[in-house]
Amino acid sequence: MKDRACIVGIGETAYCRKPGSGMSPLGLQLRAAVRAIEDAGLDGSQIDGLLPFPNLGSAESFAANLGCENLRYAATLHMGGAAPVASLQAAATAVAQGVAHHVLIPAGWNAYSGRRVAETVSMDVASIPGGAIARDYYIPHGLTAPMQWYALIARRHMHEFGTTAEQLGAIALAARRHAQHNPNAVMRGRPLSLDDYLASPMLADPYRLFDCCLETDGAAAVVVTSAERARDLRRDPVYIMGAASGQPYPADEITNRRDLFRTGLSIAAPEAFAMAGLVPDDVDFAEIYDCFTFEVLQQIEEAGFCKRGEGGAFVEGGRIELGGALPVNTHGGLLSEAHVLGMNHIVEAVRQLRGSAGERQVRGAEVGVVTGWGDFGDGSIAILRR
Repeated sequence: MKDRACIVGIGETAYCRKPGSGMSPLGLQLRAAVRAIEDAGLDGSQIDGLLPFPNLGSAESFAANLGCENLRYAATLHMGGAAPVASLQAAATAVAQGVAHHVLIPAGWNAYSGRRVAETVSMDVASIPGGAIARDYYIPHGLTAPMQWYALIARRHMHEFGTTAEQLGAIALAARRHAQHNPNAVMRGRPLSLDDYLASPMLADPYRLFDCCLETDGAAAVVVTSAERARDLRRDPVYIMGAASGQPYPADEITNRRDLFRTGLSIAAPEAFAMAGLVPDDVDFAEIYDCFTFEVLQQIEEAGFCKRGEGGAFVEGGRIELGGALPVNTHGGLLSEAHVLGMNHIVEAVRQLRGSAGERQVRGAEVGVVTGWGDFGDGSIAILRR
């Protein structure tokens, strides 16, 4: 699959935290999808593949609204926040094998105005990570939200390896600093200091307020096609060198895993780098799914950028900031740009490789990595090049 598929179109909406924004998740995604299709120099009738995000829109709805008259391929990957990057893998496979010509991957929601987490705790096993195990064993004991589930892993890492709050804070600060260079970031104009971070309320030890991603309204989308077709389109293509996804074992439970730190990315990253013919040191920047700060640190380790247990030291001293050895989440990420289910990470990676990221451009960027994290540790990764 190496270099046989390309991202040729990107689109996104404005991101906001306003009550009553007035748009449904489908409406937001359609707006981003139209922009991505136009960016590629295509029209809706040329989209013949669709990979919608789970539970936020059907292929039928997108096809009807966008005028996809010859839909030949549709699928939804149920991997939570790992789904958008895993969908890149599926789309690349489809266009490389001729199953579809132009595949649209949209994602978006009104997570601030329409889906406030505090309002309800779902008991539907089909809609919560872990399914019946979460319903029967986690939620009755007060573990009702991802922040609480993932805090178990973060606290264990601190116990085993000495990871500190200040090191988690370095991740939050890097995201916020990058957001100051991004006109579309919700947290632009709201700088964050380490003292601010440490003084923020503790929500689920070790997670403070600023360890947590944003609730936002917004959507983003990308279009994938074959390398051959990309040559005739409007934009310089961004090539998919390698992509893979995986799940931890067991995927529906955290506390009884033999290895608490082994996630889907632990399986996927070596496969993706082998496919690309690269090693982590070849990467110029990384857009890492940052639902919470520790998940960034853990994915840095499990993707091979450093050894397990060394992530805390890796993120210190500006190493993951612009100008550092590995700039991470150059747009501000879910922590400081917006929570768009990780699709905004793919859009940012494409911008970096097009050289169109403005003030936050990584100089000489040739190769970038984007990851996804979902449910109880599902993982996905794509290695992209200009």
